[in-house]
Amino acid sequence: MFDLIPRALHRGEEELPFVDIGDGSSMQVLHIDLARDLWVVRTRFQPGYSVQTHRHTGDVYAFTLCGSWHYLEYPEVNRAGSYLYEPAGSTHTLNVPATNTEVTDVFFAIFGKNENLDADGNVVSVWDAQFINDVYRLLCEAQGYPAPQIVGVEIV
Repeated sequence: MFDLIPRALHRGEEELPFVDIGDGSSMQVLHIDLARDLWVVRTRFQPGYSVQTHRHTGDVYAFTLCGSWHYLEYPEVNRAGSYLYEPAGSTHTLNVPATNTEVTDVFFAIFGKNENLDADGNVVSVWDAQFINDVYRLLCEAQGYPAPQIVGVEIV
């Protein structure tokens, strides 16, 4: 009878490595749901880091664990303990102030795609759950980590 009840899945922080992206950030992929195009990541940004302007095709939920960051297009600053909701269609440029004295650590649950934009608003690349899964696995391998046991994804 209890075999029919879905099990909660747990991963300790040390079980899913932070991989160096090589641009002033590192990423830990926590959950991938390809059917819903959901990617849940924890990202650490160095002071002065910026993300390319992008548009979301689905909702995004963010929680800041430490440090601070903001969108260049908005006045609000996300600090430790801040929660942010981004509706589908939201377009913005994430920036971590160069004056930060610590790494900024943020949890993101992202539905859909990031359409990365050039200065004229043209889509130059697209990130989705499959892309993040593939990149994370490649970076884990390149950086000497075993194949990650990401929640929601079968090991291939």
